[in-house]
Amino acid sequence: MKISIVGGGPGALDLLTLRAIDCLKEAEVLVWTDSLICPAITDLAPENCERISTSSLTLEEILTVLIDRCKKGKKVVRLHDGDPCLYSTLAEQINGLSKEGIDVEVVPGISAYQATASALKAELTIPGITQTIVISRSGGRTGMPSNEKLEKLAAIGATLCLYLSARHIEDVEKELLKYYPKETLVAIGYRVTWEDEILKVVPLNQISSVSRENGFIRTTLFIVSPALNSTENRSKLYDPSHSHLFRKR
Repeated sequence: MKISIVGGGPGALDLLTLRAIDCLKEAEVLVWTDSLICPAITDLAPENCERISTSSLTLEEILTVLIDRCKKGKKVVRLHDGDPCLYSTLAEQINGLSKEGIDVEVVPGISAYQATASALKAELTIPGITQTIVISRSGGRTGMPSNEKLEKLAAIGATLCLYLSARHIEDVEKELLKYYPKETLVAIGYRVTWEDEILKVVPLNQISSVSRENGFIRTTLFIVSPALNSTENRSKLYDPSHSHLFRKR
């Protein structure tokens, strides 16, 4: 017995992986986060596929459906937005399914931070500026481990990708300004790759005002990065003065 947990990517149909498309086309039962996934993606499932939305369900209710349909021999696809390995309750679902002897196939998806950077034609790891990407969120009701408080992550000064933080953006801005210069550029991506996508690049000290002006309270990503301010630094890999295994000086 096996269930496929599939990453639906940021929203655009043509950013699905081939493996994800195959899973969807073969699905007999589709269990999906209906409030976060573009309808064009779920339309890939066959017309006779049973569709079960999860926006009003608890984890226990979702697991009950997954286990029941799988034990009935159905091809079950659990579809998540973005990548299922980020903020998706993947671990909880796998734990619950494994107790029932159900195996899981996880199909990765493009995450919003990748789609946002691509849309902006931006590299988030510029040599000499930053070589590290931190993916995190503000605490909110979920809270954060004490060693992962925003102040500790911001102190690194690296590229910081913040999910699930729009409702707390005033506090986020205030905290980040202690560690990043106010002119540090921030990419704000709302429903990236959807038809109503909004992408803005603003100075750090404007992210809360811009977010509130545009009504960003969910499905919004913030990329705080000194790399967005820099275009001149270059890597050594293609530098004529740098030799390596495949190119001698």
